[in-house]
Amino acid sequence: MSAATSRTSSASLFTPILIGGSIILLINFSLRASFGIFQIPIASEFDWPRSEFSMAIAIQNLAWGFGQPLFGALAERWGDRVSIILGVILYAAGLIFSAMSVTPGAIQFWEIAVGFGIAGTGFGVILAIVGRAASDENRSLALGIATAAGSAGQVVGPPLAEFLLGQMGWQGVFMVFAGIACTMLLFLPLLGPSRPAATRAELEESLGTVLKRAFRDPSYLMIFAGFFSCGYQLAFVTAHFPAMVTQMCSPIEAGGLLASMGISTTSQLGAWAIALIGVANIAGSILAGWLGNRYSRKYLLAGIYTLRTIAAAAFILSPITPASVLIFSAVMGSLWLATVPLTSGLVAYIYGLRYMGTLYGFVFLSHQLGSFLGVWLGGKMFDLYGDYTIVWWVGVGVGAFSALIHLPVRERPMGLQPA
Repeated sequence: MSAATSRTSSASLFTPILIGGSIILLINFSLRASFGIFQIPIASEFDWPRSEFSMAIAIQNLAWGFGQPLFGALAERWGDRVSIILGVILYAAGLIFSAMSVTPGAIQFWEIAVGFGIAGTGFGVILAIVGRAASDENRSLALGIATAAGSAGQVVGPPLAEFLLGQMGWQGVFMVFAGIACTMLLFLPLLGPSRPAATRAELEESLGTVLKRAFRDPSYLMIFAGFFSCGYQLAFVTAHFPAMVTQMCSPIEAGGLLASMGISTTSQLGAWAIALIGVANIAGSILAGWLGNRYSRKYLLAGIYTLRTIAAAAFILSPITPASVLIFSAVMGSLWLATVPLTSGLVAYIYGLRYMGTLYGFVFLSHQLGSFLGVWLGGKMFDLYGDYTIVWWVGVGVGAFSALIHLPVRERPMGLQPA
């Protein structure tokens, strides 16, 4: 490739749409990744069982899952901006009213609004915008970069939540987060007008026709089933790993490296573990997007799920120490959202770009069904047994299942049919 061609390719990759979409995802996920930090403060204030706030986060994830195809269809019918604006409104309102809640039922109800807000400003809508705007040669990498931006938010959010909790109550932090959610609206102009990129044949097909054909395709159903374990693992770790580290990790050595960095308690280590996962995943997501342009996406996905399974099994079989927490966080982080550009890219490659948001939205629903189970089961099993071992091993099992289910996927474009 000549220098001039390289510069042109780079310029076409880093478009205002990619930049604006990435910033929106960064803000979205900086807030979403922080909810596990509130497990202990909220349970302690109201003397709730761990399962109560876990259920709130689980409901949030479930609402996010059901909202994703709805907001994807809304964006494709009425425009991306309508979906994002409505998402921001619901996100901020859900946080504000959650802050005012004093019963488990109330906070669980308002987390529905937060979940829909995440859906309206999250992967299903933003990745569809980025995917349609990118060239064929840059699409997988662009999706990886946008996904990495979500991970960058994970680096910022949990430590910010931990810091703010040292300055004010959890209710005040939720109010601050509501204001931060509204800043996503500032980046709408970068996304440009809503212009779905599609072939003439794709434009002539109705959404119903495409959905019926996809759900009759075994490959789509295998992709749907395979994404379940991703949601289970990620949501469980995000919601429970900080509390797990706080209560199960051996003490941090006084005068050691971590103490010299200002990390003196296992509570702080739990927050920074989530941040480290986010740091590692920035590189992991970009690498996955780059590899997705060059190698079979289904085999890459099978490899990622296999490595996750090995990492999770090795962690729970070893003593939980500050060193093992950091090693696991770095390894898991490199695999964390690496599945997203590959899964969304696989959907776009097989089924086309016209209805990518809705088609990926339904696949993402499987992800969030797994998220609901991972978060809820984590809280329930902790209340029953006082630890997370059983739930962790379930995650190892579903990870192995996902590694296998991707292997038979037919990775070639599905022929278009007349509407």
